[in-house]
Amino acid sequence: MNSTDLTEFLAQHFSEAVTDVSAPRERRVFGTVTAEKLVDVVAALREWGMAEIGTITGLDSGSHFELIYHMYNNEGLLLNLKVFIPREEPRIPTVSHIYPGVFLYERELMDMFGIVVDGTPPGRRYPLPDDWPEGNYPLRKDWKGFPEEGVKQDG
Repeated sequence: MNSTDLTEFLAQHFSEAVTDVSAPRERRVFGTVTAEKLVDVVAALREWGMAEIGTITGLDSGSHFELIYHMYNNEGLLLNLKVFIPREEPRIPTVSHIYPGVFLYERELMDMFGIVVDGTPPGRRYPLPDDWPEGNYPLRKDWKGFPEEGVKQDG
């Protein structure tokens, strides 16, 4: 599999759901998917041969959130699949039933950005401590800093 194979697969199966597909260099493909089609596209990519999600990068652009799912196969082909979600009600479906280990990255999105990941398996917070005050999301641009009360500081 190479970049051309992946871009052709996306064009054939998801031409309306995955847009802005480009392959600026060999083994690197970029595309954008809607939140509504994320699970369908990720499941199909897993079947096609994208073996893992290496991480999910979250970005706060100020007006919306951008999530980038970094997927790769066993031959070194990397797909950066971007999803835009609204800042007012940031929700995304889980893909942990497709890639079980991804739940940690989803928990990080919840803790650090306040993004609701619907369907993430229950568990402890990650990476913030359990006593971190609700509503404080340190990777949001509007975060006011470390809370004065509610979190124990080492020191």
